[in-house]
Amino acid sequence: MEKEEITVRLAKPPKKGLLRLVFSRFFLILLLFVIEIGLLVAAYLYFTEKLPHLIIILRLFALVMVIYLFNCSMDSSAKLTWMLLISVFPLVGTGFLLFTQTNVGHRLECDMIRRQIDASKNLIPQPPDVLDELKYDISGSDDLSTYLSLTGCFPLYGNTRVTYFPIGEDKFQAMLEELEKAQKFIFMEYFIIEEGYMWGRILEILIRKAKEGVDIRVLYDGMNEMSTLPVDYWKLLEAQGIKARPFSPIIPVLSSHYNYRDHRKILVIDGKVAFNGGVNLADEYINRVERFGHWKDTAVMLKGDAVKSFTLLFLQMWYTREENPDYRSFLTDQESARQNDGFVMPYGDSPLDGYKVGEQVYMDILNRAIDYVHIMTPYLILDGELETALRFAAQRGVDVKLILPGIPDKAIPYALAKTHYRSLTEAGVKIYEYTPGFVHAKVFVSDDAKAVVGTINLDYRSLYHHFECATYLYRTSCIPDIEADFQQTLKKCREVTAETIRNEKTSTKLLGTLAKLVAPLL
Repeated sequence: MEKEEITVRLAKPPKKGLLRLVFSRFFLILLLFVIEIGLLVAAYLYFTEKLPHLIIILRLFALVMVIYLFNCSMDSSAKLTWMLLISVFPLVGTGFLLFTQTNVGHRLECDMIRRQIDASKNLIPQPPDVLDELKYDISGSDDLSTYLSLTGCFPLYGNTRVTYFPIGEDKFQAMLEELEKAQKFIFMEYFIIEEGYMWGRILEILIRKAKEGVDIRVLYDGMNEMSTLPVDYWKLLEAQGIKARPFSPIIPVLSSHYNYRDHRKILVIDGKVAFNGGVNLADEYINRVERFGHWKDTAVMLKGDAVKSFTLLFLQMWYTREENPDYRSFLTDQESARQNDGFVMPYGDSPLDGYKVGEQVYMDILNRAIDYVHIMTPYLILDGELETALRFAAQRGVDVKLILPGIPDKAIPYALAKTHYRSLTEAGVKIYEYTPGFVHAKVFVSDDAKAVVGTINLDYRSLYHHFECATYLYRTSCIPDIEADFQQTLKKCREVTAETIRNEKTSTKLLGTLAKLVAPLL
C-alpha cells in the first residue's frame, strides 16, 4: 500500500545536493565561524613568530588560567578539556572559554528565562496529601521533590494517569486523537520540526483548530532555521492563525550556538493532557522515512493533575520577552475523577541555575536501586560522577543494563560512547546495541517501581548545556509496560563483550580517543 500523501506544507521542500549546502544559511554561518577561528589562530602564530619573548608571557598567562579553572565551579571533565586547550593555545583557548562562559549573543534571552523561572517558582503548590502519603516511604521520591523544588516549580502529584508509548508511531496516533479534542489551547514545544507527513497531519489539525478559536502556540528551537525550516517559518504559521516563534535563533559569529538549545518536547492540550518523551516532529521519528535503520523512540501521555507542570514549563519559555505574563489563567485545576495510579513528577533542567537536575535524578535512581536499573539512551558521553554511579551500582549487585544504537546517527558520539565500554563492562554493567537501527529513547526504569521518560540523554549536551524536561514516575501502572518494552527491545540487540571491544575498528577507537580530549565541548 502506498503511503498517504502529505496534507499540509507551508514551505517549499528543501533542495537536495551540494548547491543547497553551499547556498544555505548553515554553510554561511559555518564559513563565518571557520574564518573567525582562522583569524584567531593566524594572529596567534604571527605574534608568536615575530615576538618570541611573548612565549614566556603566554605560558604565564596559561598558568593563571589553569589556576582559575582549578578554582571555578565547572565540572572536572570540562576543566581538563579547557586546561588542555589553554595550555596549547593560551589566547585562542581563553578566548573561546570567555566566549562560551559569557554566552555572547544570547545573554539577554537567558537572563529573561532565568527571571521567568524565578518569578513562577511558587505558582503551583505541592499537594500536601501526596507528601504525607510518602512520608515513610523508602523510595526517596519525596526527597527528590524537595531537591527539585530548589530549582523550579516541580511538585510531586497523585491523581495522574500515565500511558507509555514504546514507539513513535503510537505517540503520533495518540497526539492526533487528543489534538482533535482541543477546545481552549494547544501548546507545542519541540526541538525539531520538519515538514513532511507527520508535521503535515498535525498542522492540518492546528490550522482547523485555530479557525475555531483555539489558542495555538508553537515554539521550536532556533537550530531548525539552519537545517529543517526556513528562517521566517514562524510568519508562515502566523498567517494560518498559529502563534509561533523560534527559541534562540542563530546569530552568525556572535552565537555560541550549540549551547542553551531548547531540547525539550512538550505538547499540552487544554491543561488536561500532556505528552513528553524523545519524539520530535519529523518523519524519521515515526519511521515514515529511514535514515539510520529502524528508529526506536518512546514517549508518555499524562492526564490529570501533573499536566499543570508541563503547562508551566512551556509558558516559562514562551513568555521570555513579556513583562506581565499571564500564567494563572492556564494553570486552573481541571475537573477529573480521583484516581490512584502512583506518583508523577514532571521536571525541567535548565543550564542557567548551576543545578545538574537531569544527572542528579539519574544518579538518585542508580544509587537507590536494589534489583535492577535498565536504561535506553542514544548517546553515552559520561562525566566521572555518572560513570562512577553506573559502575558502583553494578559492583554492589544491581543488574545495570544499557541499550544503545547499533546504527549511529553521528560518528563522533558513537565513537565516544565506545570509550566507556571497557570500564563499564569490567565493573559488571551490561551493554547492548540495537541491531535494527537507532535508539533515540531516553528511558530509565528500576525495580518495577521507578522510571523516567523524557528528553535527557546521557551526554554533556543534555546534562549541562541544554534546556531539557522529563517525567519521573513512581508506582504508576505503566511501569511494567516500560520494563516489558525494554525486554522486548533487548531481544533485538547484540551484547557488547570483551571480545567485541577488542575487535572494534581501529578508526573508531582512534576517533573516540581523540574526541575524548574535547568531549565536554561536543
